[in-house]
Amino acid sequence: MRFFADLHFHSKYSRACSKDLDLEHLVYWSKLKGLNLIATADFTHPFWFHELRTKLEEDGSGFLRLKKEYQIDSQIEKEIFFVPSVEISSIFSRAGQVKRMHYLVILPDLDSVEKFNQKLSFRGNLRSDGRPILGLEPKAVLELGLSVNPKMIFIPAHIWTPWFSLFGSMSGFNSINEAFGDLTQFIPAIETGLSSDPEMNWRLSQLDPFQIVSSSDAHSPQPHRIGREATVFELEKPNYASLFQALKNPNEKNRIELTIEFYPEEGKYHYDGHRSCQISFSPEESKRNNFLCPICAKKLTIGVLSRVEELADRPSGYIGLNRPPAKHLIPLSEIIAEALKSGPTTKKVLDLYLTIVNHFENEFNLFLGDADINEIKNKIPEPVWLGLNKFKKGELKIKPGYDGVYGEIKILDLDEAESKKTAEWPKSLF
Repeated sequence: MRFFADLHFHSKYSRACSKDLDLEHLVYWSKLKGLNLIATADFTHPFWFHELRTKLEEDGSGFLRLKKEYQIDSQIEKEIFFVPSVEISSIFSRAGQVKRMHYLVILPDLDSVEKFNQKLSFRGNLRSDGRPILGLEPKAVLELGLSVNPKMIFIPAHIWTPWFSLFGSMSGFNSINEAFGDLTQFIPAIETGLSSDPEMNWRLSQLDPFQIVSSSDAHSPQPHRIGREATVFELEKPNYASLFQALKNPNEKNRIELTIEFYPEEGKYHYDGHRSCQISFSPEESKRNNFLCPICAKKLTIGVLSRVEELADRPSGYIGLNRPPAKHLIPLSEIIAEALKSGPTTKKVLDLYLTIVNHFENEFNLFLGDADINEIKNKIPEPVWLGLNKFKKGELKIKPGYDGVYGEIKILDLDEAESKKTAEWPKSLF
């Protein structure tokens, strides 16, 4: 059974997040996107945990479902499963250096979540933010979680982000073992983050024992955010045990089949740079400038690509053996928005988005199935049809992000009439 999973995003109780990040809207937008396994997010926050207890039902599988009385529109919703999860931020000192790391904790049932929250509440203020900030080392939280339930899943999040991650250039470590020591064996997977992709991570042999997952880290439920990165699992049964197996000890019945990726250049820390001076450098340019901003002479924020180059022991282009493939996508609403020269959350963009996804059932069916875009050619504006075709052919212009500034992905020459004659819709990925 195939599960399109987004295991990392946030709730309305996290800072700088949409008020629509509630369970009802998450189910609604997940159905349109094509997700069928999603995080509860933020389960440490007491108000949000109360909502999880009230609105979700458990059946003993470890997966939860939204109760029917809370569904927005049962006609477009089918089975969407939740799994209890939270992102935690640790800020701590190690050998006189300040370290900062974000990581995911996933548990198999709400009773375990409640016990975990009780233990954690003595170590930090869980009411302050949906993503709690702790002074504990991640290793200590991992140990605490294992004491609550040995089937806990612990995943270092967006492992290359400069400021808050395992390998971050500003406050991270050089190896997983350095960070977690003898508890490294209890970490089944790492999360790529928006500014890296699996291909970049394959270059580090130290990551060979770990599964690679991708998630959206979304702060809004709308489809240009939720599911912008995802992990496709093949699970024998719709339960937590199968998910745990797929991450900890994958086999033919329980495994990762594919990851869905942001173009890493679009992430806001892909290149080195200095935001205030609008300086963006590739790793080679940074080296030539001694990693200093040529405008103000301050140190550049060292981005993901440079940090990968620093720690990699394999060349660029290395193919990870026995690794699931990765598929890079641009959210459909962003393609429509570019074609219509409008914002991705405007009414005309969302109306057209609904027209397209309702025809193909969901967005992932359009991009990853055997969809024939010609079926709706006469139902959508020609620039949108052209944009979809040119995207599928990889005709893109990419400007990498840096120092907190998102990169830009543009479809080349959307109004180029000649392209209409050669556009083709590729065959199914599966």
